[in-house]
Amino acid sequence: MAKIVTMGEIMLRLSPPNNLRFIQTDSFDVVYGGGEANVASSLACYGHEVYFVSKLPDNEIGQAAINKLRQFGVHTEYVKRGGNRIGVYFLETGSAMRASKVIYDRSASAISEAKPEEFMLDEIFKGKEWFHFSGITPALSDKAAELTKQALIAAKSHGLTVSVDLNYRKKLWSEEKAQEIMKPLMKYVDICIGNEEDASLVLGYKLSKTNIDEGKLTRTDYESILRKMHDDFSFKYVISTLRESFSASKNGWSALMYDGKNYYESIKFMIEPIIDRVGGGDSFSAGIIHGLLNFNSQKAIDFAASASALKHTIFGDQNYVSEAEVLKLVEGNSSGRVER
Repeated sequence: MAKIVTMGEIMLRLSPPNNLRFIQTDSFDVVYGGGEANVASSLACYGHEVYFVSKLPDNEIGQAAINKLRQFGVHTEYVKRGGNRIGVYFLETGSAMRASKVIYDRSASAISEAKPEEFMLDEIFKGKEWFHFSGITPALSDKAAELTKQALIAAKSHGLTVSVDLNYRKKLWSEEKAQEIMKPLMKYVDICIGNEEDASLVLGYKLSKTNIDEGKLTRTDYESILRKMHDDFSFKYVISTLRESFSASKNGWSALMYDGKNYYESIKFMIEPIIDRVGGGDSFSAGIIHGLLNFNSQKAIDFAASASALKHTIFGDQNYVSEAEVLKLVEGNSSGRVER
């Protein structure tokens, strides 16, 4: 298995139980998670040697977040301690026609104020094989954007394969700021992962025939965008998830990958009911990393889509599944029958 590094923010998630609304609840369920942390957890479940890079306050809440990563077997020696606070987000889980809602409370979190010189980047990437980051981390602050850039430079100097989940978050930055920061970083990237909104808002590519709100996805539209992204940035692989959002409880789910010559379309799933879609993209990213390291292109995209489909059935940010469970779904076993 591979030695993989991910870098980003792990946060405290607070969510009302049992699909209650914020204004209804008297208590919150506690979960620790965040884009790159979720990817790290999934990859560790698949057997990889995974290292998470971040900064957390030197208090019990910061330690609880570290303990969660260690529970999965993720290496945490590159997590710096310091800063005033951990990022927090509140999640109200929707149902049917009522959408889920996220409220961020992550300003001035420890990782957003971290500086590149706090991390021994050459040591972190020496002897490793893969580096994964997302567009969320550079969106946190100018300091976080510079840390991301320096990490990418170090990763490429050590010959790592680099993947990115573009992961646009409109509550963190504007379309203009996202493109200003993210486009120059693409020269370090080998595998680009995202969806139609990410391609549009982060890199400036527009879909012409697809209407996400109406659940209408046009494959030729996606093929055109993936081809343009590949040609413009010389990515080895460009991958888009394809979500048909019929309601908060029912989604169609699949993915499309382009390698410069061929398109690979994954198995398509109809997920209903959705237990928790947070972390769905992260579980997909982990699935495609594991897939490309171990399988041919078609099986890799099928593995990623299957892993993410399973995540939608699991509460929390992390995807508590093994490689064997994902492969069972890849092979067509989706009956949900009790295993005895």
